[in-house]
Amino acid sequence: MNWEDYIKDFCAHLRLERGLSENTIKSYKSDIEGFCAFLTKDLSIKDPNSVGKSDIEKYLKETVDSGLNKRSQARKLSSIKAFYKFIGIMGDKCSQNTPCSTIETPKMSRHLPTVLSTEEIDKIIGSIDLTQELGFRNKAILEILYSCGLRVSELIELKLSDLFFKENEQFIRVIGKGNKQRLIPINEVAIETVNNYLPHRWNSLQGAQNDRGKHNSSKGISGRKISAFAQESNNTLFLSRRGGKLTREMVFTIVRQQAKAAGINKQVSPHTFRHSFATHLVENGADLRVVQQMLGHESILTTEIYTHVSSNQWMKNILEHINKKTPLNIIPSILP
Repeated sequence: MNWEDYIKDFCAHLRLERGLSENTIKSYKSDIEGFCAFLTKDLSIKDPNSVGKSDIEKYLKETVDSGLNKRSQARKLSSIKAFYKFIGIMGDKCSQNTPCSTIETPKMSRHLPTVLSTEEIDKIIGSIDLTQELGFRNKAILEILYSCGLRVSELIELKLSDLFFKENEQFIRVIGKGNKQRLIPINEVAIETVNNYLPHRWNSLQGAQNDRGKHNSSKGISGRKISAFAQESNNTLFLSRRGGKLTREMVFTIVRQQAKAAGINKQVSPHTFRHSFATHLVENGADLRVVQQMLGHESILTTEIYTHVSSNQWMKNILEHINKKTPLNIIPSILP
């Protein structure tokens, strides 16, 4: 088997046996293709089974020389290790005995994520122009990102059928990494914002479908494609201007534009809202296991970073509340 065949089978393994998301599989594939390109071009190695420890070390040195940061170096090495573990399984070899099994991962200082204060979040959401049709959608997106702590991939995959807004059942259903389902409580403010968006969503969907129908009929395209488009869009919660499903890039653009409009001088991304959600829960006394479940973290070690993020802010909040002589509040609306 050549590199291409191994990479194809590796991606199928990640998808079918490990249940990883398409975005994660793309990252693995990109890392291995870059590794393959270096070996075939610079070292003329055509067979993955011919790779030795020294070859991998040469590749890693190349990434260092190119200025790649330690976090990216560690990710690439992790991808290579997963790839050779898979090759070992395919060849009935010991998956621990690979050419990279004794290569140490670069040591990294712990990176603390950027977090927004509640005032900054309110400022960003308050800067949205609701005189525009898309303003209601954008406000609902930001409210969901913060009040539920979703990943971007989870947000754009939300369906109308994932919303449970009954009086005694206020939560959303999310399909996270590894196709794992979790239920996340949602507060009244976010519910109201989503409900305010839904009539505008319907108007956008109807207009987009009418325009698409006229465009396709002029080209002689059958109604089958229009029907498939309508079926997907009818259940997708957040739609683009043209009535299709939002992309990750669109969500990033919405968040950055609103942060800029609000005058927030930080690097703000959709994940910043997720970090802020988790940090504010920890600051207000939420159990770390609860936060782990709500974020969909496989390991609580991943969640523990928010205890570090919140430590300085926690002391600041205590001093503020002491000065104001008011008690610290838990956030009951988003705790189970």
